[in-house]
Amino acid sequence: MTGTPTPLRVGLIGYGLAGSVFHAPLIGATEGLVLDTVVTSDPGRREQARSEFPDVRPVGTPDELFARADELDLVVIASPNRTHVPLATAALRAGLPVVVDKPVAGTAAEARRLAALAEESGLLLSVFQNRRWDNDFLTLRGLLEKGELGDVRRFESRFERWRPQPKGGWRESGDPAEIGGLLYDLGSHVVDQALVLFGPAVQVYAETDVRRPGAETDDDTFIALTHAGGVRSHLHVSATTPQLGPRFRVLGSRAGYVKYGLDPQEAALREGHRPGTAAGWGAEPEALWGRLGAGESPLTGGGRPVPTLPGDYPAYYAAVATALTGAGANPVTALEAAAALDVLEAARRSARDKVTVTL
Repeated sequence: MTGTPTPLRVGLIGYGLAGSVFHAPLIGATEGLVLDTVVTSDPGRREQARSEFPDVRPVGTPDELFARADELDLVVIASPNRTHVPLATAALRAGLPVVVDKPVAGTAAEARRLAALAEESGLLLSVFQNRRWDNDFLTLRGLLEKGELGDVRRFESRFERWRPQPKGGWRESGDPAEIGGLLYDLGSHVVDQALVLFGPAVQVYAETDVRRPGAETDDDTFIALTHAGGVRSHLHVSATTPQLGPRFRVLGSRAGYVKYGLDPQEAALREGHRPGTAAGWGAEPEALWGRLGAGESPLTGGGRPVPTLPGDYPAYYAAVATALTGAGANPVTALEAAAALDVLEAARRSARDKVTVTL
């Protein structure tokens, strides 16, 4: 008779927004994983980690974590973007599988070098693209697989917010070394989703603006992709939108799908709710369901309501745990992230030079 498998021990670098709101709760909710160590130099965040995970070992620097590499099975990097490449490199060289928050790097070339290092080392390198498990994305993917829309011609995706005052911090820094701005933040999500749904992009056009007084980097950005299969994706990311557009508007030869509202999981995690502690994780009310139809406006009740599948961020770390045991595939590879970075780099060049870039 075999006993319960020993959980895989996870070290988490960074306990700011990404680490404390997303990664730590999802790791803690995943069967087969246990949060062992948290790296943060902030005393208040160390106390927060202890209060939320009483058995965790807080340390002040990544070097302290790497010195105990033989006691860990996975490192998760949720620190500022500029640290992703050096920390992922150090973790892989220490013999540790790695999950890196998006964007994995500032350039596609850096992402491919990390992927090569992981391949040479025989180690998992995965990128946290949690919005592949958003409720609306899962629902749209299901509609496409069933052929409900026919041949898709245009995909419109909006990740918009109304934040008229900059919040500051590295995410809004104008220093290129910080890899801040919405193009690399929310843009990483909408580009990744478009590539997953409709395949490689062959042309990129973009407009990036700095709209808010005091802002240092792009806060209102538009990206247009032409996919190899002919679909055109129009992607909007903004912090300056007082009236929000539809999250998705997808137009096909047979029907269109329109969906308003963001997946509820981020808001739930920010409010301290945890997956697995209550029924209905990732579900949304019927009033927010998208509508599918042709020739009618969803705003006046046209088309039929499509039940939104529950969002499932926990599925990402469940897949990571399975991959680490050799029983499943890496849920998001660094090479997939590099393809998205090809697009983001092209978008930056397009906006700067006012040209359409061919990939």
